Amino acid sequence: MTQPLIGVSTYLEQASWGVWRLPAALLPAGYPRLVQSAGGIAAMLPPDEPGRAAATVARLDGLVVAGGPDVEPVRYGAEPGPRTGPPARERDAWELALIRAALDGGTPLLGICRGMQLLNVALGGTLVQHLDGHVEAVGVFGRHPVTPVAGTLYASLVPEESSVPTYHHQSVDLLGDGLVVSAHAHDGTVEAVELPDPAWVLGVQWHPEMADDTRVMAGLVRAAS
Repeated sequence: MTQPLIGVSTYLEQASWGVWRLPAALLPAGYPRLVQSAGGIAAMLPPDEPGRAAATVARLDGLVVAGGPDVEPVRYGAEPGPRTGPPARERDAWELALIRAALDGGTPLLGICRGMQLLNVALGGTLVQHLDGHVEAVGVFGRHPVTPVAGTLYASLVPEESSVPTYHHQSVDLLGDGLVVSAHAHDGTVEAVELPDPAWVLGVQWHPEMADDTRVMAGLVRAAS
């Protein structure tokens, strides 16, 4: 069987390596490794002109919208709060266009952390700009249990409560059109959202690329095959 091609959105940042300090398209290695472990081929999708998103997604078998900086609040009609980070406007525009192209074309889609939040915004939802008490330390991942909602796509992939790696700063507030909640934390924070059949569209609030559990990514890869 041909391995499906899974596009993963990337950062565009100033970076240093060796003797170089240059603008770079960056992606934590956990993302491509998770795609590869789940049986897919990973392709990086750095920010591009939003008008090219449909043609890009048409060449993919599946799409992952990766984690990263805060979604600019203007995207969901809000003013930035005091703890909201600086905007990443190129990424916002590009990834929203990728999401809309995937939804329009029926391309399997997985949103991770920021990717889940952008999925919600793309469908008209809003975000909580800061969750108090959810980040253990700056730049350090924590863990907490996530409970699936019975009968959902996520529950079919991970049917039991599981401990997941997290770096929660923002989260879903008003749910986007058509989305259903498919997992939550013990405090009620929305941990996964999805679109009902026949689409394969799932967003998770945590970072599966930071763990060894491939079940969520394997579901995307199967849908993309």
